[in-house]
Amino acid sequence: MLSVAILAAGKGTRMKSKLPKVLQPLGGRTLLERVLSGCIELKPDRLFVIVGHQAELVKSKACHVSGVEFIEQNPQNGTGHAIQQLIPALADFEGELLVLNGDVPLLRQETLERLVSQHRESNSEATFLSAKLENPNGYGRVFSDEKGQVSAIIEDRDCNKKELENNLTNAGIYCFNWNTLKAILPNLSNKNNQKEVYLTDAVSMVKKAMHLQVNDVEEVCGINDRLQMAECEALLQQRLRKFWMNNGVTFTDESSSTISDNCVLGKDVIIEPQTHLRGKCHIGDNCRIGPGSFIEDSWIGANVKILYSVIRDAKIGDNVEIGPYAHLRPNTDIAQECKIGNFVEIKNSVLGLGTKVNHLSYIGDSVLGKKVNIGAGTITANYDGRRKHRTIIGDETKTGANSVLIAPITLGAQVTVGAGSTLTRNVPDGSLAIARTKQLTKKEWTS
Repeated sequence: MLSVAILAAGKGTRMKSKLPKVLQPLGGRTLLERVLSGCIELKPDRLFVIVGHQAELVKSKACHVSGVEFIEQNPQNGTGHAIQQLIPALADFEGELLVLNGDVPLLRQETLERLVSQHRESNSEATFLSAKLENPNGYGRVFSDEKGQVSAIIEDRDCNKKELENNLTNAGIYCFNWNTLKAILPNLSNKNNQKEVYLTDAVSMVKKAMHLQVNDVEEVCGINDRLQMAECEALLQQRLRKFWMNNGVTFTDESSSTISDNCVLGKDVIIEPQTHLRGKCHIGDNCRIGPGSFIEDSWIGANVKILYSVIRDAKIGDNVEIGPYAHLRPNTDIAQECKIGNFVEIKNSVLGLGTKVNHLSYIGDSVLGKKVNIGAGTITANYDGRRKHRTIIGDETKTGANSVLIAPITLGAQVTVGAGSTLTRNVPDGSLAIARTKQLTKKEWTS
């Protein structure tokens, strides 16, 4: 049996933030969400998040995870003290306890599986991840024999000069035999420079402890401040871009673009410079995105071209062209073969097959049929000062330049709207609608 405990009680004062450290965003998800997602596939029998600082806020951001249990640590008196809080909850538990840190977000599931597997195969009472770092400052040092059996872990602040020369560090990820650890936990001491109860002290108190050195030290990068956050973001982006390039995606300037790990990209997609994909995005085959585009929580079909545009929570069909400088706001649904041109804004609207909104227009709260042609400067005036209203435009209707359609209004199929018209009443199929004041010209107006 396996239980997992994630340490998420700290303040993270070096982040200089009102948010707890574990709720800081990384690649579109919080640090805690990333750690949770990394261990879910292990299918633990019990999953704990140990909370303290702003406990209710942390709980609210993680309560959606199935089976998660919260344990409060007050006061926050070190990692050993945090695990002591599990004793009542795991009083009858038989198995292993995997201890993770809520601020180590890049750990791969495969590495955790290796850790648990080695722990079981070696019959050790404690096994933990270690890493050799070029600059080990700030990390606890690991001391072991050639076979990997550990004699001690000494925190950086408690090391003497000779001990600081060791660059084999503790990554803070542990797998314990719970019954052994449960007997040791009450005996942990706070007799150290920080006056805290360290979980690392438990390693020296078991009969057999082993370490597993990670192949990629980037996996165990912890986050304590904004600089380390930026470093982890860069590592995450590099990992994601490498994955998608190995799966048929081209980044023409990879260092200038970012993506979320909830994105799914098709084959032969080209991501141009300064393009950013956020949240849960789907990009179909043969799309060309950017340069200078931002897409968030959107579904993009195949063979779509998007240039210098912003798209949020929208659905785009195949063979669509968007931009430059278009803005597609939430609940926009664009059918196949549409054209959305420069300086066009669309919100909460549905556009039918082959419809074109080529330039300088606003379409809001509207339903447009097939092969509609929206002239330059057409506006759907959807708000009366209190409520939003719908505009409905039938198939093959055309609006002239600088038309204003004051909702609620319905234009039938194959309607033609004269340029400069302001319409307030419905128009039947096949009609010409013109609403202009008579032109008045006064000669010799200037003296």
